[in-house]
Amino acid sequence: MTGLLGGIEPGSAEECAAFAHIQARLAEQYRRIFPDRTAARTVVVVPSLSIDQDVMAKVAGVHHYEERMLSMLLLLRMPRTRLIYLTSQPIPEAIIDYYLHLLQGVPAQHARGRLTLFACFDASARPLTEKILERPRLLERLRQSIGDPGIAHIAAYAVSGLERTLAVRLGVPLYGCDPALQRLGSKSGGRQLMRQAGLRIPDGVENLKDENDIAAGLADMKSRDPGLRRAVVKLNEGFSGEGNAIFDFRDAPEGAALLPWIAGGLPRMGFEAKGMTWEAYLAKARQMGAIVEAFVEGEVKRSPSVQFRIDPLGTVECISTHDQVLGGPGGQVFLGCSFPAGEAYRLAIQTEAAKAAALLGRHGVLGRFGIDFVSVRQGDGWRNYGIEINLRKGGTTHPFLMLQFLTGGAYDPSTGLFRIPTGQPRFYYASDNLEAPHYRGMTPNDLVDIAVLNGLHYDGTTHEGVVFHLIGALSEFGKLGVVCVGASPERAEALRRRTVEILDREQGGCG
Repeated sequence: MTGLLGGIEPGSAEECAAFAHIQARLAEQYRRIFPDRTAARTVVVVPSLSIDQDVMAKVAGVHHYEERMLSMLLLLRMPRTRLIYLTSQPIPEAIIDYYLHLLQGVPAQHARGRLTLFACFDASARPLTEKILERPRLLERLRQSIGDPGIAHIAAYAVSGLERTLAVRLGVPLYGCDPALQRLGSKSGGRQLMRQAGLRIPDGVENLKDENDIAAGLADMKSRDPGLRRAVVKLNEGFSGEGNAIFDFRDAPEGAALLPWIAGGLPRMGFEAKGMTWEAYLAKARQMGAIVEAFVEGEVKRSPSVQFRIDPLGTVECISTHDQVLGGPGGQVFLGCSFPAGEAYRLAIQTEAAKAAALLGRHGVLGRFGIDFVSVRQGDGWRNYGIEINLRKGGTTHPFLMLQFLTGGAYDPSTGLFRIPTGQPRFYYASDNLEAPHYRGMTPNDLVDIAVLNGLHYDGTTHEGVVFHLIGALSEFGKLGVVCVGASPERAEALRRRTVEILDREQGGCG
């Protein structure tokens, strides 16, 4: 059977049928195995960034983003769980040791014995899953390590046709959205679905194919709203805001002169991705399509998001809200987040997002996804606009998983708070972009030394402290991820400030 599956053409109707057959087993696993912490199971973690590689290449140290799912190692707190983690390049043992020592009540050696690491030894700028699939010996070792596929599932960062092929080759179901549904998470598909679900969204135009469509869409928006100051052009498959550009309508003419004026101004848009040119951007727009959308203005504005999970039985569950921290030239690039979203609007966006989540469930979506908003204060209230849907794990996923695994607590959707077993709430600030030139040269062991000497470690007795990730990016790129957990938002923010102060002081702060 393995050889037969290996011979199926990727993307073919035969592969899609085989994938559907394998996926059907996941519901039984979810009923029988998932609720029992002592049940034997195997989780295959594939943190492949199976997203447009030209866009991903603009992110500093992007290949180290495969480390963001190392929070999944904390699943080893369940005594009969085996975990297989795949990466492009080997992960230093010091980083693995750091995570295993976060486990409560499980000896690190016991957990390490149930962890298998596989690396492709390939740092090329391609998705990890592609590298796995082109290595038949690695695939065979992976099959042998999985053992019984009836108790195994794949946890992937994103699901593309590559991950579907991997699931079929291994005969193991994938806890994630069928790639046939990924159009619902594109910028065009997300706007259309949110509109259908009844969410308020900014004015815009979807399914644009080239520069003529983009210019016409911008002109239509400006004609509908003569007071429109700015608009956002977004690539359909953009990542973390890197596929966005800002168009400024300042000094725009009226009437017949508007369209040619816009067309001439497209090459001068403000691109969010570093080093992006109009020629490269246009090539991507022609390849994947784009949208244009009114820039939501406001003196007091937030960028919250709501995270959901649809389980293999079809249950739709809200699992968190966050306020996103955005940066970049036009304030469009995801830098980090704070949990939960602001009290004034978090339950309102949760209610609105649930409408879209229910519709996604009816389409057959599976796994974790996020719905982004822009919220603007108007008088004593807030006006919330649905912006986009991301049918994958995102920058808010791994910090929330870390909080869950470390504390054993749970999210309360009635209040939007997370409570540890004692009933006390916990909050956090998280970022993938704690970055400074003078951090370069700091090794994983250096970071651990600094954390221990300065008391930055997470404390399991108080359920407060700091957890690092993206540690592998530190020495070369001066870049680090951090989750700062506190008993109040102020405490979480204080931990963030203290972490930065300590790292700056210990590393010299002067390059």
